[in-house]
Amino acid sequence: MENYYNVLGVSENATQDEIKKAFRNKSKEHHPDRGGNEEEFKKINEAYSAIGDEEKRAQYDNQRNNPFGGVGGNPFGGDPFDIFANMFGGGRQQRRAPDRVMDLKIGAVDSFIGKRIDVNFTRKKNCDPCGGQGGERQTCSTCGGSGVIMQKIGNAFFQNIMQTTCGSCGGRGYSLTNVCNVCNGEGRQDENMSVSINVPIGLSDGQMIKAGGMGDFANGMFGDIIFKVEIVNQDGFEKSGGDLLYTKYMSIDELNNDTIDVPHPHGNIKITLPETIDTNVPLKVRGKGYQNERGDMYVKLHVKHKRTVTV
Repeated sequence: MENYYNVLGVSENATQDEIKKAFRNKSKEHHPDRGGNEEEFKKINEAYSAIGDEEKRAQYDNQRNNPFGGVGGNPFGGDPFDIFANMFGGGRQQRRAPDRVMDLKIGAVDSFIGKRIDVNFTRKKNCDPCGGQGGERQTCSTCGGSGVIMQKIGNAFFQNIMQTTCGSCGGRGYSLTNVCNVCNGEGRQDENMSVSINVPIGLSDGQMIKAGGMGDFANGMFGDIIFKVEIVNQDGFEKSGGDLLYTKYMSIDELNNDTIDVPHPHGNIKITLPETIDTNVPLKVRGKGYQNERGDMYVKLHVKHKRTVTV
């Protein structure tokens, strides 16, 4: 069984004031928000939970003297960060909600010129009818609400205490009664949202756009949404690196013209046709690609002709 007196660096005859003072010093030193080790911090708080008051200390001392006493829920349970906050009046940085990554398709022309676009999506918000509780919560009788079970493994000469997730409540520390019929016990419900995003010029595949505070609700706050960009074909245009590609369909009559007009995001371009036209080789227009990448424009020619069918 873990010697909690050694963890806090006090003697077994230490007074409660000495134990409290040792805990304050060690928890400040090892707090994760101050660069300390989280596992060491948890061990320090576990020790203080066990011997920080006279009643629990007596229970702990009795268990040490009788190692074959019952095994069950964690008698010294509780969130170590809550213990620290209660003693020091706060000080823990709130754990933020996780980011949510969403795919976002943006047209090649929109990426070329840069513009603001509206994106509609659904996110999770705190369920209003149940206040995010999912229903009426009943503390788990197996783990006492800690969500974990402490089990002793070993014999009279050597023992370890192993912490495992409580199988009765799945680690939540509670079960639900009268489950909320709006969120079905999740504590969150769907909410339709819209956000206006500024698309920078030359945005490419795989780049990210962050929308702060527009993600799902968790840990008492809304997280961020990270939009992962995919550039898609738009109005016959596509993006290839820094180059702008356009597919031009021509009739047989147009093949005999000296020039053709080709659309471009900044206005039509007149292109002189070569003497020999090979539809396998695109026409190149220098400097008309994506400006931020100093790209070119390539026009891919395709012949489209409707024949007169004779019977």
